[in-house]
Amino acid sequence: MLFLVISEPRPERPSDVAKVRQGFWPWMETYRAQGICKHIYPRVGRGAVAIFDVESNDVLHRILNEWADIIPARFDTYPLVDLAATKAVLAAQIAAKD
Repeated sequence: MLFLVISEPRPERPSDVAKVRQGFWPWMETYRAQGICKHIYPRVGRGAVAIFDVESNDVLHRILNEWADIIPARFDTYPLVDLAATKAVLAAQIAAKD
């Protein structure tokens, strides 16, 4: 299951949380190495945008709770559809119409 996650960190002074934030990237690298985090980019200013490929909502829930333990944040999550699956659905719709 693919998800787009956008983090919105709490409005704390960046200098007050800089030391804690240093632990975020090594933590996330574990998920990247496992292929769970497909992409992650820091946002201008604060926060990050990530694409996760997880087996279930429970796995995503666990990851976001771990993330919030490192950097307290609000998360917007958007389920995504794999491009190959989208193409297959569109082809089936066209075939059914013809």
